[in-house]
Amino acid sequence: MKIPLSTVLLTVSTASLSAVTVTFDQLTLKSESFYNGSDNAGQFVDSGATFLNQFTVGDGFTSWSGFAYSNTTDSTTPGFGNQYSAFPGSGADGSTTYAVAYRSPVITFDTPASFVGGSADFTNTTYAALDMRNGSQFSKRFGGDSGDDPDFLKVDISGSLNGQPTGALELFLADFRFNDASQDFILSQWETVDLSPLGTVDRVTFAFSGSDTGEFGLNTPVYFAMDNLTFTVPEPSSICLSLLSASALFSRRRRGPVCGC
Repeated sequence: MKIPLSTVLLTVSTASLSAVTVTFDQLTLKSESFYNGSDNAGQFVDSGATFLNQFTVGDGFTSWSGFAYSNTTDSTTPGFGNQYSAFPGSGADGSTTYAVAYRSPVITFDTPASFVGGSADFTNTTYAALDMRNGSQFSKRFGGDSGDDPDFLKVDISGSLNGQPTGALELFLADFRFNDASQDFILSQWETVDLSPLGTVDRVTFAFSGSDTGEFGLNTPVYFAMDNLTFTVPEPSSICLSLLSASALFSRRRRGPVCGC
């Protein structure tokens, strides 16, 4: 009896998935420091995931966007000078190093990653959290003077594979839209978010939206911190075995291996 190729591939792949957790702890930093792409590498890599960033120098100013990583612990100092600290004062579960995202962060994968059953821990940065709590010369205090303004800041997380959408979900970093004001919140601790809706991807993008906007877009600082990004990928041996199975079924005259495993 001939076994359909799809059955062989599904069986092999399902049995040979490897779980990956990106903790960022293997990335080297001095104490109370950060990496923001200032070497113009354009990215950093951890456990098979590539975190894109951009660093710009011009007119005496520097700027960055995308992903940085940090081990700074300042949970009390407001303002832009403290943009790399997670509000809880450490990584998730008390770990040292975590990622910080700003403006338009993107993650890519050389091998498609499945987020079915996957997750990540998210929280606010100190800069963003205190800005939303207290307001600043550039942005309003969430809830306004009465506390009843329906303010929010959220991140839309979207996956794609070969340029085609695979799934999406929303993450609220702050939400003051509840009828019961006691439910209003600014995320201040690490929260584990199920990323299963993303499906299998080679790219994950993050887009900010919120209530406090002006002529140049959002007035609220557009940052979040992330840790423990968890997903699964096929083990190299399973990919090779799948190809060998395909060869055996459809090319019986062929001799020798079809991949260098």
